[in-house]
Amino acid sequence: MIEVTLGKIKEWISCEIDEQHLNTTVKGVSIDSRVIESQNLFIPFKGENVDGHKFVAQALKDGAGAAFYQKDVQLDGNVEGPIIWVDDTLEALQQLAKAYLKFVGPKVIAVTGSNGKTTTKDMIESVLKSHYKVKKTQGNYNNEIGLPLTILELDQDTEISILEMGMSGFGEIELLSNIAHPDIAVITNIGESHMQDLGSREGIAQAKSEITKGLIDGGLFIYDGDEPLLKPHVEQLNHVDCISIGLESSNVKTCHFEQVTDKGIQFKFNGTDQYKLPVLGAHNMKNATIAITIGEQLNLDYETIYHNISHVQLTGMRMEQHHLDDNTVIINDAYNASPTSMKAAIDTLSNMGGRKSIILADVLELGGISEEMHKSVGDYLEDKAIANLYTFGNESKFINETGQPHVDKAVHFEDKQLLIDHILDNMTQGDKILVKGSRGMKLEEVVEAIIEANK
Repeated sequence: MIEVTLGKIKEWISCEIDEQHLNTTVKGVSIDSRVIESQNLFIPFKGENVDGHKFVAQALKDGAGAAFYQKDVQLDGNVEGPIIWVDDTLEALQQLAKAYLKFVGPKVIAVTGSNGKTTTKDMIESVLKSHYKVKKTQGNYNNEIGLPLTILELDQDTEISILEMGMSGFGEIELLSNIAHPDIAVITNIGESHMQDLGSREGIAQAKSEITKGLIDGGLFIYDGDEPLLKPHVEQLNHVDCISIGLESSNVKTCHFEQVTDKGIQFKFNGTDQYKLPVLGAHNMKNATIAITIGEQLNLDYETIYHNISHVQLTGMRMEQHHLDDNTVIINDAYNASPTSMKAAIDTLSNMGGRKSIILADVLELGGISEEMHKSVGDYLEDKAIANLYTFGNESKFINETGQPHVDKAVHFEDKQLLIDHILDNMTQGDKILVKGSRGMKLEEVVEAIIEANK
């Protein structure tokens, strides 16, 4: 993590610091006064409801080494300790992260996309960590606050920083890209997330493509070549190298699904190299192809990449398998959802043996096209050999409506406990049950209830 003197911070960002404090050292950063550690730099924000400056005095008393303080905020008379005066605490945090990243000097890999950001980040780390000191974004620290905090957690000997970049509107990823100045930028895919803010999939493609704005000259852009909406943005790039990945033979790097194994999937990369992935889902093959491509670019050989990707461990609730004693398999993919990722989940389940059931909840943030998008998921169930469709929420009733003709049984629930009770009453030995919905629907509660009842 960052460990520097206030004098160094004064060199790096626009601020004012009393000269008597320039030799003071800060170590690490905190934005929460309740979890201050010794020598932390405390950064308060002016929120809509709470002004963090009210907690500066207590943070310093609790051991913070120094604190940012916005110039337009009256100094609390109880504040005792080093203050770094800035015009805007958020902008100062971003300036500090940008300067510290340049100071550490790792190769930066930036990852965005509608789906698969975290999974791809995990796979890239798995491929590279045997040969490089790698640090990746933890959790969902992928916005204008989280990304700078992630950077400031880097150790000074970090060789590769993998930064996830999220957004909800235009201009947000451009800001993050200009903080990070990535050596390699990745777009996993273009889905429907944030449609209500961006208006269309074309708008989403435009917003995601902002990741190239800060890409260094001569850098590398890796993108989903099966997505035509990205092609106009790729054509505008003339200062970087571009590698398309995907299923179509026109891509620079291709992947071809071979089979589902007991523990995951098997696929071919560029027509010859065979890989095994301990994760379900043909869509994860494309995420793995990105990681493999990056491994090649960083001079790792096939044997190394094969071993590392075959032992990848993903962040929880992403195609996470739970095997019960009666050979029933619960697949927890409940971290988040979009219509595109739901269809990928349907494909995953369809390729598995045994009686198959799928539990789907609302996809949020779809705006005026919500009904249409949910109905498209139900339509996608045609010829997928899925026995039971269970839906939960307000919007998922449209999945149920269009999905009914394509399954043996379809039941809609607006009460989660009733859904859980029904599943438990109707499970049979060897079932494959896949669970997916938007983060706000908390379908992991269904998974946990099923597992607990079968202990």
